[in-house]
Amino acid sequence: MSLLIPALLLGVSALALARRADVYGALLEGGRQGLELVKSILPALVLLLAAVELLRASGAMEALTRLLSPAAELLGIPAEVLPLALIRPLSGSAALAVGADLMAAYGPDSLVGRTAAIMLGSTETTFYTISVYFAAAGVKRTRWAIPAALIADLTGFAAAAACARL
Repeated sequence: MSLLIPALLLGVSALALARRADVYGALLEGGRQGLELVKSILPALVLLLAAVELLRASGAMEALTRLLSPAAELLGIPAEVLPLALIRPLSGSAALAVGADLMAAYGPDSLVGRTAAIMLGSTETTFYTISVYFAAAGVKRTRWAIPAALIADLTGFAAAAACARL
């Protein structure tokens, strides 16, 4: 298994030599396209990271958690995982940090810990994904993509809570 990558690189190199392909030119073109992609995606990433930090530092996350607790309880979602549910659509790394905090506080085998783990594994960083893929494709208007994705996230959060209780 450890020889798979070197064998693959050797095979691709041999094929390129046999076809007399301009491998160096193709690598340069791929690098140029990669830099253009980073240039188009970077503003959205910076905005998302700043928004997540603003939510956490301003206390808005705690206020939203208190406000949404009754609705979450109706859906069977423990109030303790609401910060994770609020952060997850925005940032994967922030969601992992919140999930780790929840598991450290409540334990990985608790209802809260299991729910957090299932939420992390079964939902997506919606705004990050939409900003990256739509920017890469040059889409300017998201139309119904964001509401549909957020409904899917909410469904995933409720399903994660139900699975954790089972």
